[in-house]
Amino acid sequence: MNVESLKDKKSLPVVDMDAELRAFEEAERKRLGLDGSPEQWIEDMANLTFTKKEKEHITILVSGLTMAQDYFVEGGLRGVGYNVQMMDCPDVAALQFGKEFGNRGQCNPTYFTVGNLVKFLCTLRDKHGMTAEHIVKNYVFLTAGACGPCRFGMYVTEYRKALRDAGFDGFRVVLFQQTGGLSQATGEESGLEMTPKFFWAIVKALVAGDVLNALGYRIRPYEKNPGDTDRALEQCKKIVYAALEKRTNIIVALSKCKPILAAIPVDRTVARPKVSIIGEFWAMTTEGDGNYQLQRFLESEGAEADIQLVTAWLLYTIWEARRDTLERKDLRGADTSYYGLGKAGPFDIAKKLGGVAAADKVVRGLFQTFAHAAGLHGYHLPDMFEIARISHEYYNNDLRGGEGHMEVGKLIMNVVHSKAHMTLSVKPFGCMPSAGVSDGVQSAITEKFPGTIFCPVETSGDGRVNFYSRVQMYLFKAKQAAAAELERACAEHGVSMEQVRAYLEKHPQYASALHKAPHAYAGNAADIVAEVAPFITKSRVQRAQAKLAGLAKRSTETARKSPHMVVAMFRNAVEAAPAVAARVKEDIAIYREVKRAKKTEAKPQRVDAAAE
Repeated sequence: MNVESLKDKKSLPVVDMDAELRAFEEAERKRLGLDGSPEQWIEDMANLTFTKKEKEHITILVSGLTMAQDYFVEGGLRGVGYNVQMMDCPDVAALQFGKEFGNRGQCNPTYFTVGNLVKFLCTLRDKHGMTAEHIVKNYVFLTAGACGPCRFGMYVTEYRKALRDAGFDGFRVVLFQQTGGLSQATGEESGLEMTPKFFWAIVKALVAGDVLNALGYRIRPYEKNPGDTDRALEQCKKIVYAALEKRTNIIVALSKCKPILAAIPVDRTVARPKVSIIGEFWAMTTEGDGNYQLQRFLESEGAEADIQLVTAWLLYTIWEARRDTLERKDLRGADTSYYGLGKAGPFDIAKKLGGVAAADKVVRGLFQTFAHAAGLHGYHLPDMFEIARISHEYYNNDLRGGEGHMEVGKLIMNVVHSKAHMTLSVKPFGCMPSAGVSDGVQSAITEKFPGTIFCPVETSGDGRVNFYSRVQMYLFKAKQAAAAELERACAEHGVSMEQVRAYLEKHPQYASALHKAPHAYAGNAADIVAEVAPFITKSRVQRAQAKLAGLAKRSTETARKSPHMVVAMFRNAVEAAPAVAARVKEDIAIYREVKRAKKTEAKPQRVDAAAE
């Protein structure tokens, strides 16, 4: 190596790169005018609500579910002392307001719901002469909030951005979350009190709305006189609304609806394909332009729409709580996240699981009580644990975007248990969680279950013709399946449709609008055939013998399965015994430690007089 050449080299100065970068950043900020503190406009609108002093002159606006449920929520909250007004179902005009004042790249429900609020406020200002200041002072919008992979968590921010741009800066969007409740920025007592009375009013409104909606979609496709069902439902809604507003017995109100609905003339001997609507929550729930009036379109095409109820979503949230608790129960002290169990002991975990199980029973019991009072017979809420079990092979239960695994499980159950002729998955254009399920995972389901009629569709607000055309293609297959099923039912039971109609004329109790034949096929007409055929082709003795034979067969199958179930349970218990024993030992140690700590805290401390 040439040492002399190295000596001739000059050493480079040592440069503090971090200091140079900071200096460059400061110079650029000064050049661009960003050296001051930035203005955060959202801070003036975040966490706003109203105080008890303002309660008398504040009107709460509600919207977002079906028209019946928004109407009942208005009545229920009025009954507990609030001024409430429901808004109209979002339409195309609301979509235009949403696109004008909202951010680009949002999903369809965001544009419709945000635009619907802006449209309502602009109508108050431009047509009714109210000033923006008066509207901001006297109106509040109550909406739900959430987190997760869906853009639903950003709705409240979109509301505030659009309201500011539309001239309603400071308008209060009160965000209601299951986990966070309501926050009050002013320090004063909130005017919206999360009391049991408040929640009970909302739960009654939601469940009553579900019951009437289910009855309407069950009866309307078979009505003999078009419009009878809608007229009857309007009467029923007024009765239920009055009960919620006056806080009278809701069961009595629903019982008054029963004869009104039972008086609707129907003909269930017509083969109508049953279409189960699943997909993104808002798109499958709304009844307006957000899904191109999908439910009414199906009925106009001769189909029966099988809708998903909001009560089912409540059961899904309960299932989530139970599964998460079971998944986290062994972590305990290490699980310190927001939704974790922290340092919960074994008894705390058991208490939580017991509370979740009780909540599931209460929701189901409440729904069935309301349903029985109104005449909704034979309606079974979905078994969330069964749906989770059958879908887990195709879609991990821990993926919670959109409706998660429920879309997959519902499709499988519709096919395996003959719950519907066709499954229609509706989602907004660009809906990330739902699109991944419908267009991705469901393709594996349709391949494994041949004959599945599955139609995924997207809504964008301006593609009505293409949307209807795609649904009609699949609906043609469903109509053929319904007609073939009815023919098969007649052949299997040895009757003709003329015989069935003649029997129904002589026995009108089976032809009532509220009558529901036991489930045997996907379609209502085939179920009616299966129900009345024995009365036509068999004597009373033969029917009794058939019942006894069926009971004996079921008993034999149960007895055959029982030993295997006992053996499996015993084997699993033996395999899990070491882990259970270790866990119990740890639980006892934790319990003793907690008890010892409590005694130490409760014991008075001695004071050394000399030291004092």
